[in-house]
Amino acid sequence: MSKVALAAIAGAHGIRGEVRLKLFTDSADNLAHHSAVTVGGRELRLEKVGGAGKAVVARFAGVTSREAAEAMRGQLIEVDRAALPALDEGEYYHADLIGLPCFDQDGAPLGTVVAVENFGAGDLLEIEGEGGKRALVPFTPGVADLTDGRVVLDPDFLA
Repeated sequence: MSKVALAAIAGAHGIRGEVRLKLFTDSADNLAHHSAVTVGGRELRLEKVGGAGKAVVARFAGVTSREAAEAMRGQLIEVDRAALPALDEGEYYHADLIGLPCFDQDGAPLGTVVAVENFGAGDLLEIEGEGGKRALVPFTPGVADLTDGRVVLDPDFLA
């Protein structure tokens, strides 16, 4: 079953095992909805999540010291894809885009989506073309459109 990362552990918070988080979702509530999560490949029970923005803090069962929390720095907090809520029309999870084939408007193959990035100005698709060449393409209408389980690209953006 595929996993989806909802956050990463940024470091320890305090002395009782809490951790600071970098969220990959809109709010801490989206993470708090899940009691069982995978952290660094191991299943943990999420006891508490709170805060907002850059001040989100979590506590996991069995993590009771600053040292244990600090040892988790950089690890992803993931959930099973099936545990995520259904999406409305036009919405997508980044994980669902990875591996999609890419074509131009005439149906000629251009590559595959290998990653989705967002540096603050919107989603960018990382496309790997023939020969391993990669390009970042804005995931915006007219440039890259999600259509019938594939991405239709304007090839001018692959330069």
